[in-house]
Amino acid sequence: MTIDFNKMEATIIPNFKGGEKEISAKMFFDGNNRIMKGVLQPGASIGYHSHDTSSEIIFIIKGKGKVIDNNETVTIEEGQCHYCKKATAIASSTTATKNLYSMPQYRSNNMTILYLTRHKKTRSTKSQPRF
Repeated sequence: MTIDFNKMEATIIPNFKGGEKEISAKMFFDGNNRIMKGVLQPGASIGYHSHDTSSEIIFIIKGKGKVIDNNETVTIEEGQCHYCKKATAIASSTTATKNLYSMPQYRSNNMTILYLTRHKKTRSTKSQPRF
């Protein structure tokens, strides 16, 4: 199966998972897995969140950023892949003056993921790591 992101419209998601600015995303979902081409502009981030029932693979196509994985901050850049195992927590942000382009893929084990659904922003009472 070929998934052509060039023919998809991007969805703009502001403050994704409580992050800064917005993410531009082109998404494919087959009911079990989600594949997304995402772009974070400079200074944008995806808020700290957990993958209790899914795992996530992030392949960086272009740019440079940081990932907080279980409270450890690592730099990730073009050509690298970050793997967030099931039952771990993650956040990501750009670190450069250019956009960060990534291809996250989510494995859901037959559950509906609301990961990219727009909804009212809720604040956690837990302290969240910052970049």
